[in-house]
Amino acid sequence: MDIPDRLISLQQAADAEHAKLAGLADAERETQWKHWYDAAVTVQTAVTEHAKEAGLSRVALESAVKKAVRHPAPADG
Repeated sequence: MDIPDRLISLQQAADAEHAKLAGLADAERETQWKHWYDAAVTVQTAVTEHAKEAGLSRVALESAVKKAVRHPAPADG
């Protein structure tokens, strides 16, 4: 499946925001959670729109995006 770079970038941003939650508590955690939530909503919206435009399964596209970001194929070399 051909995944647009924009979706990869958005998922990377959402994952980065999620990683920042580690070790936070109270108000800091709540603030960071909101940043992560907003990033997650952005990527979900983009995935849904792209899937609809391309005639793809949203679930399959979301899975492919997450796999590409979290488990990238090794580079040739």
